[in-house]
Amino acid sequence: MEEKEKTNILTTINTPADLRKLDEKDLPQVCREIREFLIEKLAVNPGHFASSMGAVDLIVALHYVFDTPVDRLVWDVGHQAYAHKILTGRRKQFENQRTFEGISGFPNPLENEADTFMAGHAGNSISAALGMAIADKSTPGQENRKTVAVIGDASISGGLAFEGLNNASNNPNDLLIILNDNDMSIANNVGALHSYLSDLTTSAGYNRLRNKLALYLKKKGILTESRRRAIIRFSNSVKSLVSRKQNLFEGLNIRYFGPIDGHDVLKLVKVLREIKDMQGPRLLHIYTTKGKGYKPAEEDPSIWHAPGKFDPETGERKNNTGKNENPLWQEVFGKTLVELAEKDDRIVGITAAMPTGTSLDYLFEKMPDRAYDVGISEGHAVTFAGGMAAAGKRPFVAIYSSFLQRAYDNIIHDVAIQGLPVTFCIDRAGLVGEDGVTHHGFFDLAYLNCIPSLNIAAPADAQTLKNLMHSSLSYSGPLAIRYPRGKSIGKVEEGKFEELIPGKGKQIRENQNAKIAILTLGAINKNALEAAEELSKEGIETDVYDMVWLKPLDEEILKKVGEKYSAIITVEDGILSGGFGSAVNSYYTQKNNPVKIVNLGIPDNWIAQGSINELQHQCGYDKEGIIKSVKGLRL
Repeated sequence: MEEKEKTNILTTINTPADLRKLDEKDLPQVCREIREFLIEKLAVNPGHFASSMGAVDLIVALHYVFDTPVDRLVWDVGHQAYAHKILTGRRKQFENQRTFEGISGFPNPLENEADTFMAGHAGNSISAALGMAIADKSTPGQENRKTVAVIGDASISGGLAFEGLNNASNNPNDLLIILNDNDMSIANNVGALHSYLSDLTTSAGYNRLRNKLALYLKKKGILTESRRRAIIRFSNSVKSLVSRKQNLFEGLNIRYFGPIDGHDVLKLVKVLREIKDMQGPRLLHIYTTKGKGYKPAEEDPSIWHAPGKFDPETGERKNNTGKNENPLWQEVFGKTLVELAEKDDRIVGITAAMPTGTSLDYLFEKMPDRAYDVGISEGHAVTFAGGMAAAGKRPFVAIYSSFLQRAYDNIIHDVAIQGLPVTFCIDRAGLVGEDGVTHHGFFDLAYLNCIPSLNIAAPADAQTLKNLMHSSLSYSGPLAIRYPRGKSIGKVEEGKFEELIPGKGKQIRENQNAKIAILTLGAINKNALEAAEELSKEGIETDVYDMVWLKPLDEEILKKVGEKYSAIITVEDGILSGGFGSAVNSYYTQKNNPVKIVNLGIPDNWIAQGSINELQHQCGYDKEGIIKSVKGLRL
């Protein structure tokens, strides 16, 4: 009976229309039930916890006030949108979110019409929503359709967000932007006078009067567009003065409301109703607490961003990390950077809002004056590193592969053309698993390989990662080192380094009877070695090479392999088009060598979420896929 009461309302909501049938007084209970549901489900099937718990009240209010999915909600990143998925017909599927053939952990238009735009990388919601809002104004029958962009305080600092704000202030549109602020200190703004001001400026009566006055002044020729913008700026300045806080938008022609409590769902409904039909771009600033409704997450939201499995009663996290397990790849990077920095005072570390995710936090702890987190601004991170390198420093830039895509021009223009000695440590390269299509890092080999003067390497084991980082200090130009998510391979020897020569790989399995060579790049070498062992038991011998470098390629190995073997299999944890296999194919084509080559890697398809093992199997380059390819050669 207790279980039925706990989910009494939520189980009746299968669409936003069902939510809108409820009495307003039931909304706080809906929020409580959603949080209970999230705790129950995410305890056993992990996902992004703290951000989604913090946005529950906002999401309920938005779907209650707006006619979704006709009215559009555009999310910035999907970390906060789990309640949105639950209310838009995916409650029963939610227990399979982020699993193979389950629903995505992020909003995806291919999954549900309520997911209006892809939301995996931060910073794009304002630009995308503005495009929709302006398009609707010029589309017959769509003129009154509402569009809302929801953006977090971390994302608002990104360059694309500011570009969107600037465009919103200079083009006719009725976009509503909601700034979900869960970090800025705004406690001083919560008081009687501020509450009065917030209520006044969002009230229907105030805005009807304001609109009538504006139309009258326009008709008389008194209120021009430039004067209207000046008045908005003045109004924002007055509000900032009264609330004792400057806001980022007073210099833009965007009306600003708030901040208000983002966990008071009834207040949110009231304010959203009042500003819903206003004309022109406007921004509602709400403040929320990450992890709201679950004390352990409220106390340590960083750890609870994506905590893994946990005990919902005690909050104890159930990450299985045995003492004898290898460190994560990112930990090898972080600890090695500290080792190197202790010996070389030129070294600095740079990341873009991921100090813990990349393990740059080790350097922050030991040498805080030599570690820099620039926020969600990957392009700036790269150009910032270029500037430091130009001034004599040796920057190590640690960014996830999929996020580094946003800094492509900066890599080319601000580092590579000048040949600056910046070392890119590209984390989460290859398939990343449950985060899915927006977070897989399988394009970096292809998009970096075409850049002149940029060397590219991928370690097959942890010690090679250490050696590459050490060796980069003696290189005169830029270097990209890519490594995957998860546990590293092999032993790490503290204090021991070996100088690695660019373009020099190594043979790691040899048999005189082998007719097939398996060439690998990076940690995927482990799959090849396991496959070679299995094949050997069946009397099929293969030699395995760890090429280490995509650029420059080890042409000595390629020459030897092209002459010695009847066939070659290349294996990479990256997109086949333009990647490692393509480079090997190009070499043999240029040498007019007709050796048979099979390329294994990620095909020309979008890959959804699932475990890394499941996805590698789907793509055909796990151990079984390599064995199948070898047997299929029929030599």
